Amino acid sequence: MNSDTFFTGLGKSSLDLLQGLGAASKMFVRALRVCPFCVRPHLLFSQMVYIGYNSLMITTITSFFTGMVLAMQLSFQMKDFGATMYVGGVVAVSMARELGPVLTAIVVAGRVGAAITAEIGTMKVTEQIDALRTLATDPIDYLVVPRLQAGMIMLPILTLFSVAMGCFGGYLIGVFKLNIGHAILVNNIAQYLTLADIFSGMIKAFFFGMMIIIIGCYKGFNTTSGAEGVGKATTESVVLSSIAILISDYFLTALILMFI
Repeated sequence: MNSDTFFTGLGKSSLDLLQGLGAASKMFVRALRVCPFCVRPHLLFSQMVYIGYNSLMITTITSFFTGMVLAMQLSFQMKDFGATMYVGGVVAVSMARELGPVLTAIVVAGRVGAAITAEIGTMKVTEQIDALRTLATDPIDYLVVPRLQAGMIMLPILTLFSVAMGCFGGYLIGVFKLNIGHAILVNNIAQYLTLADIFSGMIKAFFFGMMIIIIGCYKGFNTTSGAEGVGKATTESVVLSSIAILISDYFLTALILMFI
């Protein structure tokens, strides 16, 4: 491969990325503009159940064992300083600020984001989206807005459950494996875990929810090439959502720390 071919490919990839970002941003702004005024209760409720309730088990299990593992790892590091009693507080703050929202978002991106892309992508290749336009129904209002509303509502709620289960997993390890007293551990968590920690995690989850839904819908609307295209779009949706979550987490953390 010569240098001309390399730079040509790099330029084409960059242009495709920028065009995709522009198109996804345009869809997001259009959906966000009508979000407060376009409420379809039956669609919203069904999406809240699908995104939130149906994801509760997997996010709970993930956070519970993450809290347990984090407590065990911290105990080995902190016992050298005689600070094992602070394991509960560190686990709680870590889950509330970072691990809770990020893990929840990645799990939801893998489960819900992929399903949204596959569903809308199948509608695209089978011309059901064109049928909606024929019936004078805006596909953005009908397909994107209810999912976006549900994502913004349910991701913070799922994050709260994740934080609670992560703290519970750390509590079990602290009490039954590290032999920390129940009262000491609970008081330590209450002392170090603040409302600011919880709210910062919920703010992140709110933005993560928007990104997951928009990326999933955008990839679904731009699916081509039949069943093969649906599979490709689904894979790209999960990968892009995961990358977007991790990158935006840094900038959201920096922004939140400016106000705390």
